[in-house]
Order: sequence, then C-alpha cells, then structure tokens
Amino acid sequence: MDDKPNSGSKAEAEAPDEAVDSTESLEQLIPVDEFIEEEIAEGGHRVRHRGVYLLPNLFTTAGLFAGFYAIVSSVNGQFEMAAIAIFVAMVLDGLDGRVARMTNTQSAFGAEYDSLCDMVSFGVAPALVMFNWSLSGLGKLGWAAAFVYVACAALRLARFNTQIESADCRYFTGVASPAAAAIIASLVWCGVDMGLTPDQITTPAAMLLALITLVAGISMVLNLKYHSFKGLGAEGRVPFVVMIGVVLLFFLITIDPPRVLLGIFGLYALSGPVFAVYRRIKSA
Repeated sequence: MDDKPNSGSKAEAEAPDEAVDSTESLEQLIPVDEFIEEEIAEGGHRVRHRGVYLLPNLFTTAGLFAGFYAIVSSVNGQFEMAAIAIFVAMVLDGLDGRVARMTNTQSAFGAEYDSLCDMVSFGVAPALVMFNWSLSGLGKLGWAAAFVYVACAALRLARFNTQIESADCRYFTGVASPAAAAIIASLVWCGVDMGLTPDQITTPAAMLLALITLVAGISMVLNLKYHSFKGLGAEGRVPFVVMIGVVLLFFLITIDPPRVLLGIFGLYALSGPVFAVYRRIKSA
C-alpha cells in the first residue's frame, strides 16, 4: 500500500527532468534558437557577439531573390523580366552595404552572405539569362562562354574578399560583378526590346554575343583600376551640379532604359583600359 504513493511521487519528481531532457534533445535536432557567433574588434578588444543583423541582411536576401527570379524568368522565356530583375538586384546590392554602414551593423557574416548572394545574382543569373536567350543554339561553345563568365565572377569575388582589408576603397581591381552583369542584362533587354526571340538570333549574332559574354567575364579579373564611386557623397553633401547630373541621368534612362543602361555600363567597362593607357602615356 505504501509503495504505490512513493513510486508515484518519484515518477512525478522525475517527470520534469525527463521533460527538460526531451526539450534539450529536440533543440539539438532542430536548432531553432541557435545563434551565429563572431568576434569583432571593439576598443582594442575582441568582443563576441551572438546573432546576425536583420536590416542589411534583408536587403541582401531581397537581392538574392531578384537574381533567382531572373533565372526562373529566363527559363520560362520571360527575358525582359529577367533582365530587369538583375538591375533590381543591383540596386538592392548597393543598398545593403550602405544601410549596414549607416546603421553600424557591418559584420563578417553579412560580408560573406553578400558575396554568396552576389555570385548568384551577378554571376550565375546573367550567364544563364544570356545562355537561354542566345547561346543555347551554339552547343558546347555557348555553354562554355557562359561558364567562363560564371568562373570569372567567382574568381573576382574571391579576390575581392581576400583584398578587402588592404585594397584602396576608391577603386576596384577589374570590373565589379554588378557592372559586368549590367552589360549582359542590358544586351538581352535591348534584344528583346527589338523583338528578337531566341529562334530569330542567327549564328553569327550568337557568336558575337558569346564573345561579348567572354569579354565581360574576363574584364572582371583583369588587373585594371575602375573607380568605385564609394566616396561620392560619403560626407552627406555634394556640389549642386551633381544633383543636376543625377536628374539628367534619370531623364535619359526613362527615355530608353535598355540602350542608355548599356551605354553607361559599356563606357564604364571601357574606362579601365582607357585610363590605364592614359596613365602609362603620362608616366612615359
């Protein structure tokens, strides 16, 4: 008679412990409350922080979504939407870094996450959009040209990450991957705007586009200096004439977005070799 109450009390006493053990086991299987930890130098000391910053990573994720949407749209034959999505990813990529600096929420996790998302949005997406629109008819030559572009984007991002601490922030070494992606996207957008479908692109035209894709990819890994424009307006104030130029630029883009954007980023890609030759002539 006395054993039953005692055993019941013992079972009741052990029940909470078993519940705690079950909860811990579940958390180990499904780490819903796990936090990423990273060390940051603050005041000369290494401080460990847990978790990730939400706001800048939201912009980065939105840019990743735009790049993925570009790939899906090109597979479905919606090439104009695919090209526009790449430009949307460019805008979001420019915002996430500025938001992080303005809110003092830079982190190693954010930098790595941004680089991986850039690989999708400005490496894989432009190559697949161009391939699905014009290069698939070239067979191995087409996908080889697209692959070279993807590989160069990966190499460019890897080099950027390794040199980020020592490089001059005013300049990029090689064309930045968003600018190279803009050249590819604006080319596709121009072709679609002209009414060209994949079936209407001739073999010579496809070979020319493959060559442009190769050049755009190689330009990302060339040892040429390109202005980054990161210092433009960094202190919050710019000359009034700059605002007039921005208004005129938006006006030109609204007239013919694909061709104006192609001209802008095409001239930017050419600025590296032109200034390299100019500096060599000047120093001679």
